[in-house]
Amino acid sequence: MLYIVVMSRSLKSKSKSVASNKRSRSKARVISSRTVYRGPVFWVTTDEVQEPGGVRARRDVIHHTGSVVVLAVDETGSEPGVLLERQYRHAAKDYLWELPAGRIDRGERPLPAAKRELLEETGYTASHWRRILYFYASPGFVAETMSVYLATGLRAGTAQPEADEMGQLRMVPLPTALRMVLRGAVRDAKTIASVLWLDHQLAHKHGLGAPQSKRRMPR
Repeated sequence: MLYIVVMSRSLKSKSKSVASNKRSRSKARVISSRTVYRGPVFWVTTDEVQEPGGVRARRDVIHHTGSVVVLAVDETGSEPGVLLERQYRHAAKDYLWELPAGRIDRGERPLPAAKRELLEETGYTASHWRRILYFYASPGFVAETMSVYLATGLRAGTAQPEADEMGQLRMVPLPTALRMVLRGAVRDAKTIASVLWLDHQLAHKHGLGAPQSKRRMPR
């Protein structure tokens, strides 16, 4: 007796979808890796990998311990103020407006690092802290992650900047900061993302309290 089994289109589609999802969750297999540069801030490896799609390729990766970014917001005025710094960046060969930010030291947790950076660079401390964004700075070849913290309940103090952290400090009203972003006067990605997040929160009346979603970000 001959049995002919016919798979329905929906079942075929489901099977393909499951296979696709498995591929999307799989990671590259590292065939070899060697460190080609090690400096005080980052190190670079050259990796031979076989990626989930089966492609074998060389990937040069810049490794970093991760950075913290502080969206310090003053809520005492008629408009929220955003604390910005203007400092020279050699890679951009120009002065850029940015949020206070810095590297997470080895063994340091992100939140203490954010508090340290805000105090050192600006002299400010804050009563309330909350992580609002977590992203890769440039995932094509940089493994650096950035954690953005919202800091409110600000208190001014004396800055303790390092020699290469000297810059102009300014509390900018949010509408002005938003215009700076939209017309291209702010060209720093972490600052652009954070200012747009803040404007979205307030425009939709979410406020600056607890996050709307209970989904936890990676630590």
